[in-house]
Amino acid sequence: MKEDIGSFLDYLRVEKGVSVNTLVAYESDLGQLQDFAERRVSRGNVIPDWVGVNKEMMTDYFLHLKERGYGPSTVARKIAAARSFFRYMVNEGKLKANPTENLGSARVKRSLPKPLSVGDVRRLLEEPAKLSTPEAKRDRSMLELLYASGIRVSELISLDLGDVDTKSGYVKCFGKGGKERIIPIHPQAARVTERYMEETRPQLLLDDDTKALFLNRRGERLTRQGFWQILKGYAQRANLGDKVSPHRLRHSFATHMLDGGADLRSVQELLGHANITTTQIYTHLSSEHLRREYEKAHPRAE
Repeated sequence: MKEDIGSFLDYLRVEKGVSVNTLVAYESDLGQLQDFAERRVSRGNVIPDWVGVNKEMMTDYFLHLKERGYGPSTVARKIAAARSFFRYMVNEGKLKANPTENLGSARVKRSLPKPLSVGDVRRLLEEPAKLSTPEAKRDRSMLELLYASGIRVSELISLDLGDVDTKSGYVKCFGKGGKERIIPIHPQAARVTERYMEETRPQLLLDDDTKALFLNRRGERLTRQGFWQILKGYAQRANLGDKVSPHRLRHSFATHMLDGGADLRSVQELLGHANITTTQIYTHLSSEHLRREYEKAHPRAE
């Protein structure tokens, strides 16, 4: 059973080009399904193979997940992973039927992202500027670049020196599936990043062959966990508490762009969304802003 999961993950990596984070999530979710199936096997209910997993077992698994207290979105993700895996098994001829076919799924309440206000973002970005250490100058560049471009944290920490053109004001990154996109950045972010590259990065650099743009104290590429800790620290300094997360900064970028008049297709390209319906969630937030402005401005909107 584990070998089949491994083959499926190889297929996703090689054929589909999915991200490392997605692969880790699939491996975890399918490993949990395997454990559940094997426990059923130990009671002699089914054959110790994926062939023995039927619709009844998958229904039991679905209920098992809900009983364990997983939220709707988590249950839906785990069932989606199972569907994708069994579809692959059928296509490979290892199974005759997909046991998740017609299986009910959790209704996922799609909560609207809550963006930071422009004032909150400004307070956050000003915090590193109050410090003079090389790390603080690096952090200022990272935060400015993140909010200027709307890129994911995984994309930010993956940047190499050659991926940022501060003269022309562009950053090149590789998103999900290895898809490249070129994103413009405003002059403020370009200036701060240029100073970091020319003055600060050499102070953190230990190996001239290192290509990573953002380095930690050991001269190595900064990790996502490292960035998380850095962001939390500045959020506390700015009295924003737990209001700030990398994903929320991305939400804020998208919402503020739409509020400023950017069209939905442009924001879709900037965010690297494959489907515009993913981007459309931000129009609800922008509409709320538009409603407030309308009610303030229209003489009959009392």
